[in-house]
Formats: sequence, structure tokens, C-alpha cells
Amino acid sequence: MSRWTAADIPDQTGRTVVITGANSGLGLQATEALTTAGARVVMACRDTSRAESARQGLSQPERAEVVELDLADLDSVRAAGETLSGRQLDVLINNAGVMNVPLGRTAQGHEMQFGVNVLGHFALTQQLAPALSDRVVWLGSIMHRFGSIVLDDLDWNRRRYIPMSAYAASKLACVMLAYEQQRRLDAAGWPLMAVAAHPGYSATNLQYHSGSGLQDLVMRAAEKIPFLVQPAERGALPELYAATVRDVPPGAYIGPDGPGELTGHPRVVGSTGASRDESVAAALWDRCEALVAP
Repeated sequence: MSRWTAADIPDQTGRTVVITGANSGLGLQATEALTTAGARVVMACRDTSRAESARQGLSQPERAEVVELDLADLDSVRAAGETLSGRQLDVLINNAGVMNVPLGRTAQGHEMQFGVNVLGHFALTQQLAPALSDRVVWLGSIMHRFGSIVLDDLDWNRRRYIPMSAYAASKLACVMLAYEQQRRLDAAGWPLMAVAAHPGYSATNLQYHSGSGLQDLVMRAAEKIPFLVQPAERGALPELYAATVRDVPPGAYIGPDGPGELTGHPRVVGSTGASRDESVAAALWDRCEALVAP
């Protein structure tokens, strides 16, 4: 049986995909693959000059456009949502993220990894959902396995802040919100679909913002181990599969098929028992709704 690659993406002509963080890493690889397949891609990025430079480097730059989106500022998210919500859209890929960063706060005072990875994407998803015809793709991580959701301290105001623990929690939240969104869509009889995907361990610039030179050096050294780390081009395959395969199951989780799901080609994978806790997921969804309310 052949393994799925970007060459297997169905024809995307006539479809419009919004990708957050599309100016580098997995997002840029996904943008290149989708525009090559005929899609129009909205590159929703914080740094519009970098995004425009990335757009011009695409094989089909005329099929992409740049929209400003700072996920660390809910006012910027609302503005981007207003710009896009009147359009006919098909897919939203919540691709952008920050990882293992020192304690920081968003414009509204939320812990940075929770604010960007979870709240910013939640707010954008809520705003764009009525304009979407097909699906939302949430980006999880193998690190979700080590995360926990503390509903009364999502912003790490009371706990000792541990950067990688906060990242793991944020990615667990993204997977849970994908599942919860699908449950709510099913209950409402809404044909929109929610799926989650993770890239395994992929070589991008995401890992190098810990504030510790030693940590960043170790991460760079790990990238030289072929069976442990894969290039961004392959790391983007799970989100591309989740975004384009017509018969992907609603509420599925897509990841690499290699050992430990670190590398490989996309397939449906499992997630932790914690990610399947429906009562916590429902409470998390309600909490996020309250936190993003104007």
C-alpha cells in the first residue's frame, strides 16, 4: 500500500484555505503544497512583511495573499476575522504556534503559549466558522501526552511556570477543542467538520525560543538524527492530509506512521485518555468562549 504524500492532495481548484503562521515552517510548506494543488491560500501572519516575502517565493505566488493576524492580541484576531468572515472560505488550518518560551503575556494578559496556541485560534475559529464550507484543522503535538488541563489556572497565574509543561497543556487543549467542536457540530447538525493533526518531530524554527542557549543547542543537535526528526516538508503532511482528504473521519487525529509518531507519513492515530475527557473538554470550550468574549 502506498504512503500518502503531497502528490496525493486532491485537486484544490476553487477552494480557499486560511493558514495561520504561513510564512515559515509547516505553514509555509502547507501553503506551497496547497497552492500547487490549485487552492487559494490566505496566509494569516503576524509579520506581514516576512509573509509577503514568503509569498513571493512560492511556486504559484498569485494564488496566495497575506492578511495580518497577531494571535497574541485578540483585537488583531477580531480584525482579521472581520476581514475574512465575509468571504467564501473552505478550510481553516490553525497551524501557528509558540513552543517552550519563557513566561510571557499576550496583549490581554494571557500566558503566551495558551494565548497564542489555544485562545487566539479559538477566537479565529469561532469568527470564521460560519464562512467555512468544509473543515477546521487544529494542530496538536506528541507533547499533548504530557499535558494536563487545569481549568481554574489556564493562564499559569498560580502554578510555577514550566515552559514545556505549558506547551504540552496548550497542545492537549487544541486536541480536546477539536474533539469538542466536532461533538458540538454533530449536535447542531452542522456539516462543518473538525479534525486534529500533529507533525511528529519536525525541523522548524519553533523549537528555538526557550531563552536557554543550551536547550536550543540540544534541540538543534537532535535534528541531525534522521529517525528522530523529519524535515518540515514531511512534517506538514499530517495537516495537509487532515485538510484535504475527502473521507477523513470527522473528529479524527492525524499523525505520522513511524515509531512513536515522530516521523513518517500521515494516518489516523490515537490520543491520550485525558484528551477524550468530554466533561473537561466541554468546560474548557465554555471557558475559552468567556475569555475571548469582547
